[in-house]
Amino acid sequence: MPTHEELQRFLNDYRGLNDSQRAAFKTALRLFVAGLRSGRFDPRLRVKRVQGSPGVWEMTWAPDGRATFQYGPELQPGEPHIIWRRVGTHALFREP
Repeated sequence: MPTHEELQRFLNDYRGLNDSQRAAFKTALRLFVAGLRSGRFDPRLRVKRVQGSPGVWEMTWAPDGRATFQYGPELQPGEPHIIWRRVGTHALFREP
């Protein structure tokens, strides 16, 4: 099972989401975890590196629904560890 942690900035962003945005993120998160397990992300998520921010990745699930993350050191052998950085709209890319 993949492991994760959240930066304080992510937690602050998440608290600022409305109910609809939170529900959309939770749906995307299920697809994301399935992709981590299978080694292939669902193309609806559009997972890619953030240009100009080494080691930072983005996941986009809606026209204005995004989250950024990075891979951290494995906490469980053979399982990816995700560090969630930001979640929200396209505006989060000012500081991913």
